Amino acid sequence: MKHLFLIAVLLLMGTACNAQTQNLPKPNMQRQTLSVMESYNQRKSVREYSAKELSDQDLSDLLWAAQGQNRPDGHLTAPTAMNRQEIRLYVFTAKNVALYDPKAHTLTQVASGDHRDIVASGQAFAKAAPVVLLMVADLDKFGSNNQQSQAMAAVDTGIVCENINLFCSAAGLCTVPRATMDSKAISTLLSLNANQIPLINNPVGYPK
Repeated sequence: MKHLFLIAVLLLMGTACNAQTQNLPKPNMQRQTLSVMESYNQRKSVREYSAKELSDQDLSDLLWAAQGQNRPDGHLTAPTAMNRQEIRLYVFTAKNVALYDPKAHTLTQVASGDHRDIVASGQAFAKAAPVVLLMVADLDKFGSNNQQSQAMAAVDTGIVCENINLFCSAAGLCTVPRATMDSKAISTLLSLNANQIPLINNPVGYPK
């Protein structure tokens, strides 16, 4: 009887752990989008969004374009200094906050509930977006928080942000890059240390 009880507990624990990780659909490499030049031509900052949630496929393609793994050796769509891959990409929705894993192409929940308000930081349009992507630079990946490391992390963050901007332009989504956010509240929520710095966020949604 004790063995049956133990097995039941382990199964429940396994289910709970699995529930925290979301397997995303494979990126759609045949997706019909605007050309590169058309994407540049159409790119613009948009601050109004439909309340409709992003589909799993659109979210999958968006995250992969931002910084997904695109080669078997573990390299990503977004280059980083010395391939440190120091940019953490968090996804804020009405349901939870999750961290994107580029190699597994999964989302792992780090906080439950709607915390878009601390990224919006008083700008209501940002909280209205169904998804807000937050980029956090992890200077621990450089082994230093000196000026050079901070500069390269800022450059790398900008590359991920631009990947998001251009994908949204190409795929008919709306976004705007923002530096406004409640960094202190974000650091507390995500249990970030002093070398893990929230730098940029992108609200993303469908056209209103």
